[in-house]
Amino acid sequence: MIKKLDILVLRAFIGPFIATFFLTLFVLILQFFWLWIDDFVGKGIDGIVMMRLMMYLSATLVPLALPLAVLLSSIMTFGNLGETFELVAIKSAGIGLMRFMRPLLVTAALLSGVAFLFNNYVIPVANLKMKTLQNDVVNKKPAFALKEGVFYTAIPGYALKVSKKEQDSILHNVIIYENGNAQLQDNMIAARKGIMKVTPDKHFLEFRLLDGWRYQEEGNRGTTNTQFTRLGFKEYKKILDLSALTFNQTDEETFKNYHEMLNVGQLSVRADSLAKDIKKVEERSRVDLLMYANFNRYIDTGWTASVKAAKLPDSIRSFSQLIPDSLRAMVTDNSASYATSMKSAIEGSAVDYEAKRKDLRLHLMTLHEKIAMSLAVLVLFLIGAPLGSIVRKGGIGTPVVFAVAFFVIFFLLNNFGKKFVKEDVLTPFGGMWLATFVLVPISMFLIYKALHDSQLFNKEFYFRMFRSIGKLVAKYRKPKPALAAASGETIEIGEDVEISDEVVAEKPNEKNSEA
Repeated sequence: MIKKLDILVLRAFIGPFIATFFLTLFVLILQFFWLWIDDFVGKGIDGIVMMRLMMYLSATLVPLALPLAVLLSSIMTFGNLGETFELVAIKSAGIGLMRFMRPLLVTAALLSGVAFLFNNYVIPVANLKMKTLQNDVVNKKPAFALKEGVFYTAIPGYALKVSKKEQDSILHNVIIYENGNAQLQDNMIAARKGIMKVTPDKHFLEFRLLDGWRYQEEGNRGTTNTQFTRLGFKEYKKILDLSALTFNQTDEETFKNYHEMLNVGQLSVRADSLAKDIKKVEERSRVDLLMYANFNRYIDTGWTASVKAAKLPDSIRSFSQLIPDSLRAMVTDNSASYATSMKSAIEGSAVDYEAKRKDLRLHLMTLHEKIAMSLAVLVLFLIGAPLGSIVRKGGIGTPVVFAVAFFVIFFLLNNFGKKFVKEDVLTPFGGMWLATFVLVPISMFLIYKALHDSQLFNKEFYFRMFRSIGKLVAKYRKPKPALAAASGETIEIGEDVEISDEVVAEKPNEKNSEA
């Protein structure tokens, strides 16, 4: 049964969660465009394509934005409750930390389940469409932008240059090089003036050139018998094909079988198939090597005993010394040939074996990643909730600092795990669960501290502690007067020295005795 306390905590959580989720998603999208901005600028990509790209990109970034949003919003929620002394009021009513954490704990568990469903069914489709569209955008050539005094070479087979360009697409001193592969050299067209326009379907670029010359050389390669032609014209029409500059969409079947485009069921089936293929490669390699190792059947363990029984000289210590000199060269050549053949067979099988093992690691890594990133929502909540109750600071100041610190730890450990799995340093299970194994003990420690009202993140606690330590150290470093007098040390004026009553009482007696 939902009580008023549960509703209070949920209302305090929903607002920060929605705000931090979309803010985090926006920051991650900006980071992506910051990395790929050079591949997008100057290619004439329309707004619809960019909106599709952002939509697919935002879907692929949800698994990373959701844990950070839960972490930050949980710290803010419990920090706000602590800052307004609502946590104190709740605890004074006899309600423990785990009780008022329960509604958000259930919410985090539900979000973790939703994250798994999203990772399993939405992310593969989003990755496929994102990969296809990103590949098309990156491979698209820059849009047609003819600049004054600069050769434009984006159109295959041509290089264009103009000295001046007016707003009405009127060009001056136009030079067009035709660099076809079958030609002896580049043909050239030079015109004093030209008018440029693009056809309505935007597939062709039309030049109407005025007062110019066309230079062309014809003939067969490798001979000096060529024909050079110079043609003068008053008006010349040249059409260039712009199909290479258009936006071509790649078929999604090209990337459909990638490990990032598969769900858990497909990854499991694919992993089993790869494991069977690896065993087949091992068996095939064993059979191939046995073809070159027929001498194994002649090897027995009685070689040493037979040598001793034959009473051979001590100088003969190996089988090669028993071969006659006339046959030694032939045996050596045959041995080298067999060794080379075995090496070639091993290298070919090794390349296939390593490729399949890497593919298997990537599939298992993606499989574990879908589950680990879903549970990361719950793990980071178990860090954020007790951390907020300890810090007792709301807003976007202190909570953001702690959230970013723990998220950076999670992000780095997750990336290190991926790198280690790809380099075959860790197993897919160990690499993808590395961040969880590190953060779960931290969450248990923070929950323990929160249950005992720890002052772990209270700066006044550390200030008092260091001040007490400083006083204790200063007390033991001060020399006592009796010890200083016995050792003959002089005490300078200004030193903080404690003088006992006995020493003060003895001073007048010393003066009276002298009198």
